[in-house]
Amino acid sequence: MLQTRIDKLMALRSRAGVEAFYVTKPENRFYLSGFSGTAGALLLCSGGAFLLTDFRYLEQAGQESPHFKVIAATESLIEKLAALLKENKVTRLGCDGDHLSYNDFLKLKDRLVSVELIGTTGLVEELRLYKDSAEIKNIEEAVRLSDLAFEQVRPLIKPGTPEREIALQLEFAMRSKGAAGVAFDTIVASGPRSALPHGVASSRRLKKGDLVTMDFGAVYCGYHSDITRTAVVEEPAPWQRDIYSIVLEAQLKAIEAVSHGVKASAVDSAARDVITGMGYGEYFGHGTGHGLGLDIHENPRLSKKVDTVLQAGMVVTVEPGIYLPGRGGVRIEDVVVVSDSGCRVLTRTPKMRLEILS
Repeated sequence: MLQTRIDKLMALRSRAGVEAFYVTKPENRFYLSGFSGTAGALLLCSGGAFLLTDFRYLEQAGQESPHFKVIAATESLIEKLAALLKENKVTRLGCDGDHLSYNDFLKLKDRLVSVELIGTTGLVEELRLYKDSAEIKNIEEAVRLSDLAFEQVRPLIKPGTPEREIALQLEFAMRSKGAAGVAFDTIVASGPRSALPHGVASSRRLKKGDLVTMDFGAVYCGYHSDITRTAVVEEPAPWQRDIYSIVLEAQLKAIEAVSHGVKASAVDSAARDVITGMGYGEYFGHGTGHGLGLDIHENPRLSKKVDTVLQAGMVVTVEPGIYLPGRGGVRIEDVVVVSDSGCRVLTRTPKMRLEILS
């Protein structure tokens, strides 16, 4: 599997105008090598695949990356890289332009005087668009852990509970059930704060009648999940029922639109048309969803300006919302796998009723 990924990237050398790839972005490094350490870089060239890292990770790299020759770079990674490039007669080197810092670029440029540095941003990410069966299995497990955590924490969504307590217990539950970590800073936003699309949990205590938006995810074997559910504390008001039903309809329409061969913008339109048609278009200011995998936000983006054609094996979230400043907001989000005949929804947490806690 890893060798196949390496081969696919190497086949892109001519298109990129390079002879070799220097990979530093952690997610891309892991995708190609399986190395999960926090320090190191890959060099892929016609002479072989090399993993450069320091003393702390040499044994780990050898265990995790059997397709790579591990190079000890305890004193200077750049010096080791320079020697490998000279040995393999590389004169045009592709780099992760969106990850390599300016200072590191200057160091490379200063040391590699006979090597042209060429940005290859997006090439590995292009390969990562399509998840294989093992990747989908890891995402599915991350989603399962999130579902289990929400079920465990549901009883805490009651008057008097601080937002931060709900966030803490969600994170604890995911970790205790097997997650390697949390996918991002957990969002728990209640009452008027639920109108904040990214309202990270605060000290505010839940009150009767509050909308509560919870957006969280787990990491499993490097892969992410992302789920949002909105609930009401006890009995909902009519306006809360109204916007919830609109967002739910929009989300279901968008999920129905997801399929192989469909443009990302068409999925966005499926959700946006429902919300706009009900008079809330100005209160839905973000895209309908995004890809996820080794990053929490990946391509393809489900946005009105993105015409990427969805293909089987892509994994995306579907998450429309309505946010009314000073009052509250609703967002519903599931993870789905694109298939030839539609999509498969991975998220299992109930969503058909606003008062899911009753």
